[in-house]
Amino acid sequence: MKNKSRGKVSIKWIVIICISSFVLGMLCNKRMLASHRARDQILYRGRHLGDFEANSDDCVTNKKLIRDEEVMKEFTKAHEAIESLDSSITKLRWEFPSNKKSPKIGNYENMTAIPTYNDDTMIRKKAFMVVGINTAFSSRKRRDSIRETWMPTGKSLLQLEQEKGIVVRFMIGHSAISNSILDRAIDSEDALHKDFLRLNHVEGYHELSAKTKSFFSTVVKAWDANFYVKVDDDVHVNLGALAATLARHRNKPRVYIGCMKSGPVLYQKNVKYHEPEYWKFGEEGNKYFRHATGQIYAISKDLAKYISINQPILHKYANEDVTLGAWFIGLEVMHIDDRNMCCGTPPDCEWKAQAGNICVATFDWSCSGICNSVERIKIVHVKCGEDVTTLRNSLL
Repeated sequence: MKNKSRGKVSIKWIVIICISSFVLGMLCNKRMLASHRARDQILYRGRHLGDFEANSDDCVTNKKLIRDEEVMKEFTKAHEAIESLDSSITKLRWEFPSNKKSPKIGNYENMTAIPTYNDDTMIRKKAFMVVGINTAFSSRKRRDSIRETWMPTGKSLLQLEQEKGIVVRFMIGHSAISNSILDRAIDSEDALHKDFLRLNHVEGYHELSAKTKSFFSTVVKAWDANFYVKVDDDVHVNLGALAATLARHRNKPRVYIGCMKSGPVLYQKNVKYHEPEYWKFGEEGNKYFRHATGQIYAISKDLAKYISINQPILHKYANEDVTLGAWFIGLEVMHIDDRNMCCGTPPDCEWKAQAGNICVATFDWSCSGICNSVERIKIVHVKCGEDVTTLRNSLL
């Protein structure tokens, strides 16, 4: 009896085994279903992968074009912001005076030229007027004739700058070829006379407008002057008379002084002073607006600063004097027409000198300067030059 009872399995254990088997079956079934679903998804993706890649090519191309446009827009905005910031910084430099004190200049032997390129660390020297004599590589004889007549040299030039605040320099850029024989010749001449202002400009006859812009942008950063003057190297100038003339206008803002004219706009090609953009000035046969003749003119500090700050957007015309006048159209600028700045050669300037009316500048209209200036400027200086005491007593 005992052996028979031990061979039987209780009902309780049967129930437990059944329930466990059911639970295990459910779990296995779920895992199998999940496996089948994963396999189906893989097969589905494989079947449609080709279609997806075909459609994605167009999407990628369109997205790339849109992204490129967005990048260009952002670049343009950033560029405009940088230009605006640069202009604002430049304006602030002029509004806030520098705390740096200008050092005293030593002996003439230790006198150095103004650096070729604009340097924000350069200390600005005080002056009354800065005169830039526009010259070229081939004009050595003209420069020597000016040094022998109306322009002081050596220690006298330095003394004029220190005592009267009158700075006089020959202004010239550089050749298209770095360190060419032309540049080395100017370097040697400058080492001898120390009277050059080197500009960051490539020399060329058709680049006079750009040179004028470079001149004013350079000198206004090197000297804190009341006036800045440009003069050609075949013109005779009486510096004392020029200083006295400018001194009468030193308390006026935005002054533009010279012999004002309004010549015809030359639309014909292959003629001197041809204006390629003649159509901007109206119909054929029209005249230019009033502007100072290019042989000599002077502008006040505010106008020189205006050119320096806005030089990237100032348009250049074919003729340098027209270009300068165009920059001031639309501004509150006082145009002063002073005929003493364009006297004719003897006997014109001689008669005026005898009457006590010393000319500021003398030249021939027919040559846009003194004809054969190397030979004739000495004659003009003898007959129309001011007395030595005039310059010595200027700006007292």
